[in-house]
Amino acid sequence: MAVFEYQAIARSGKVVKGVIDADTAVAARRKLRDQELHPTAVAEASDAGRQAGRGKRSGFGRVSVRDVALMTRQFAVLLQAGMPLVEALTAILDQTSKLRLSKAVYDVRDKVNGGSSLADALAGQARIFSPLYVNMVRAGEASGTLEPVLFRLADVLEHNARLRARLLSTLAYPMFMALFATSVITFLMVVIVPRITKIFAKQRQELPSITKALINTSHFIGSYWLFMVLAVLGLLLLWRLWLSRPAGRMAWDRFKLKVPGYGQLYLKMVTARFARTLGTMLQSGLTMLTAIDVVRTVIGNRYLEEVMDEVRGGVRRGRDLAVPLKETGVFPPMMLHMVDLGQRSGEIEQMLIRVADTYDEDVRLTIDALVGLLEPVIIVVMGIFVGFLVLAILLPILRMSANIKA
Repeated sequence: MAVFEYQAIARSGKVVKGVIDADTAVAARRKLRDQELHPTAVAEASDAGRQAGRGKRSGFGRVSVRDVALMTRQFAVLLQAGMPLVEALTAILDQTSKLRLSKAVYDVRDKVNGGSSLADALAGQARIFSPLYVNMVRAGEASGTLEPVLFRLADVLEHNARLRARLLSTLAYPMFMALFATSVITFLMVVIVPRITKIFAKQRQELPSITKALINTSHFIGSYWLFMVLAVLGLLLLWRLWLSRPAGRMAWDRFKLKVPGYGQLYLKMVTARFARTLGTMLQSGLTMLTAIDVVRTVIGNRYLEEVMDEVRGGVRRGRDLAVPLKETGVFPPMMLHMVDLGQRSGEIEQMLIRVADTYDEDVRLTIDALVGLLEPVIIVVMGIFVGFLVLAILLPILRMSANIKA
């Protein structure tokens, strides 16, 4: 059975797009009419997996973490209700609005229907389903606890989506203020200041140093703004090229951990991601070595990936997790103590989740404090510049007034 993309007109007159499975294009059109849709275009997507990979370029939009979380929770509910695996995947298709995700689910369903395991089918859609997702599903299938694992996966994905949304909403206002302040300053320097300073040039009198500095700065920006933009873009390009090299990525990821202030915040974020991922995977039944292998792929730092190789080697030799973690000299002491306590009490999974919750909250509070400090800083900087601008313009005017009175 093939997969067809369609565009149709509903009874309300609204244009709808989606995918549908049928043996032929004619059968696809018939199924659409049965759903009271008038098809205007039907085209076969012969390879759902390949098309899903091109979804972003085809205009179908990216699949967000929230989309995958919603699909996962719906899938878990259907399986918990006793619905067979293939039927549950078919039902998910009717509830999924993202075309790219729909095509991925079609591909997964067809592979499962053909005899593949769910985890192997998901692994073929690596752009959408992460190694964490695939390995947890594999563990759930092996242990016969797929539904609880899917619920746990949905919780993790929803937590990550909420955390990301909270951070973006917190940073949105100061970023807007910084962009607005930069735009106003640039406009004043490029447009307003040159027009005002023409008056001073006609007077042919000695200008104060602060006014000369303002005029020279305005002239420089107005004359070389294109060069400055190209220079910034060139530096960004060189930086991206450097990061694309293994040595450059390694050096950059190590540097991020050493930046004063930011390094500690970044380490807490990585620690929370590490602890939550590892704890969730252990709860799902994976062995410690397998869980560490998956954590290595999702930690997002090349330097820490090598650190995790050392940790994995220590665990393979039979050592407790806390010992090789401590020997790396990277992770916070509080985390090491809690991991050690969790292993001695036999509650390592719950302890790792608590570590993640603790550091996530710490990161949130720290960012809130920094944003609260950043807003007045932007206002003060803007006020200093405006004061400098007003002083640089008023001083020559006052001098001219004094000369006229004299």
